Amino acid sequence: MGYIKTQGVVIKEVNAGEADKIITILSKEYGKMSIMAKGARRLRSRFTACTQFLCYSSFLLFKGRDIHTINSCEVIESFSEAGYDLIRLTYAAHIADLIYDTVQEGQPAGRTLKLFLNTLYYLIKTDRPPELITRIFELRYLCILGYAPYVKGCINCSNEGLEDLSFSFKKCGFVCSNENCFSTDPYAFKVSSGTVRAMRHIVHSSMDKLFNFELAPMVLKELGCVIDRFLKERLEKDYSKLKFLKNI
Repeated sequence: MGYIKTQGVVIKEVNAGEADKIITILSKEYGKMSIMAKGARRLRSRFTACTQFLCYSSFLLFKGRDIHTINSCEVIESFSEAGYDLIRLTYAAHIADLIYDTVQEGQPAGRTLKLFLNTLYYLIKTDRPPELITRIFELRYLCILGYAPYVKGCINCSNEGLEDLSFSFKKCGFVCSNENCFSTDPYAFKVSSGTVRAMRHIVHSSMDKLFNFELAPMVLKELGCVIDRFLKERLEKDYSKLKFLKNI
């Protein structure tokens, strides 16, 4: 029993009872946390703003036996603008799903929280292409989870050129067109030099430079194909929210 303080972003909310809801937040110190927000669905509740989806808030929590309960909270940064843009909201919900499925309760998640907050800023508060921002998040997040692909060059011969490379999902990295290298995975996905540059940047750049690039539509499409399959195979799950966007 007792109280704990933390800061976190709401990644899921579920209605409970007549006016309560249970939210899940991503916090630096405690990873994924389930929290009871009593009365948060009432119009004049002091918890309403802090418990909205994607809101980043400071919480004082009563530590119960089975679930934490909000004692007080204060908004740090709201990303509620997402609700007015269906496309950006869909991308944000997809990202939140990835985090919800992979972050453990009670395990520190500082790197994930920092990446998530930076991603939400560029996704919600700028006019940058939402697909590009999401692809950057996906690949960088896989690196945080321990699934970083080898992108410095050919995984077999260490050739660091940009041309004639393919991405091997079998070997989790680039292979060059050299017969001895490509034969290790003849089904590797051929990629352009633009995709090679983008993947190297996403995997190895510092956080302050991570989102500082643009891609031509065809390169972004190719990058998306690679990351989408790589994500699916590493996490062993087919995330379907983004498929909705194809019908818009």
